[in-house]
Amino acid sequence: MNHPIHSSNALTWEALTSFANREPDRLQGPTNSYSKLRLFHQAENTVRVTLYRDHHAWCPYCQKVWLWLEWKEIPYRVKKVTMRCYGKKERWYLKKVPSGMLPAIEIDNQLFTESDEILLALEKVFGPLGMPLEGKRSLELRKLERKLFRSWCSWLCRPNMNEKQELQAKEQFHHYAKEMEIEILKGEGPWLDKTKSAKGTLIPGSSDVIFIPYVERMNASLAYYKGLNLRREHPAINIWLTALEQLSVYRGTKGDFHTHAHDLPPQMGGCWKNASPNQYNFSKAIDCGEGLGELEDVFLPEKGAQDFKPENDALTRVLKHRLPILKTNPMGENSFDQPLRAALTRMITGSECIPNKGSASGLRYLRDRISVPRDMPLLSARKLRQALEKTAEMDSFKQGESIPLRNRFDQNPEPFLTKNAPD
Repeated sequence: MNHPIHSSNALTWEALTSFANREPDRLQGPTNSYSKLRLFHQAENTVRVTLYRDHHAWCPYCQKVWLWLEWKEIPYRVKKVTMRCYGKKERWYLKKVPSGMLPAIEIDNQLFTESDEILLALEKVFGPLGMPLEGKRSLELRKLERKLFRSWCSWLCRPNMNEKQELQAKEQFHHYAKEMEIEILKGEGPWLDKTKSAKGTLIPGSSDVIFIPYVERMNASLAYYKGLNLRREHPAINIWLTALEQLSVYRGTKGDFHTHAHDLPPQMGGCWKNASPNQYNFSKAIDCGEGLGELEDVFLPEKGAQDFKPENDALTRVLKHRLPILKTNPMGENSFDQPLRAALTRMITGSECIPNKGSASGLRYLRDRISVPRDMPLLSARKLRQALEKTAEMDSFKQGESIPLRNRFDQNPEPFLTKNAPD
């Protein structure tokens, strides 16, 4: 059993750096939220596509296009833009797209907006990913996705529902979720639209890509606001999600429950709790950083993957952005330095390093602003949030200010940008 060590024994930044991982290959390596250029082992002069997506990697429609490009292995550049409810929209983007909508894409310098139109344009130039989007079965699945989406919105975003209305909205959602399960079970594989990658491995097709962003958000938001265990209630959807979570492309774009529970209210105009016992327990576990385990994600590294240490990935990302993390914390740069090192020391060594007094609010402020996948992968974020919370509890159990609901200007990316180039 570990025992608390004195606060002065929190590792120095130099000592912490010795535990950091090497930066991954962003051009050719696994899907990640940091890349500004993806080549898939092709020459840079072959790039014909530029994707404009959000800094935060919170936009579901951006995720849809992002997944398609990654699974299709189309070389592309990335330019990142701020969503309105999270910060100020960049002027250069408004000149290009006056509406400011995301995503947008340029193919051979021709601009397209709206995610479905973008996918159709990509399919026309580069060929389909699985079934053609305008084929009969694809169109039926796209209609089902919109029905499922509307039933989710009706349940999640309607305030002041009485018990009867709550039950009706829940039943309607389950009805369309079961229809999705029927479609999953029609195929031989775990996906709606099984196809093959350029390397010959089985991957999801465009129909799956259309469902992924919002089913991911349904799983998170309905757990947090309604206490629903989507994976248990709908085993075929669980099979589908489980298969997706084994794929590095999907994991590179996937958000976690904490991120989605708090990025959705500004996008959706509000999300409403049903105050059930499950809802209380789930939301508490999500908010404190503990997470919901396999309800949230079932990916495990392969046996023998000795270099897979999510806590080291988390440390590496914190070290990269250490100065803006310190400067934007309400405690102030100098005061937050030791508590942050204390939490990182705990995460890396397991030692219960005591933070300076009065630091709980600063530690929880950072805990609540770790964004997946923008900042780090899901398992890394879980390790860091847990370390921040356990360290904060050594100072105080009093929670800090609530996360904003109408906007997330507290997540303004500007302090973290270098020469206008987000990372």
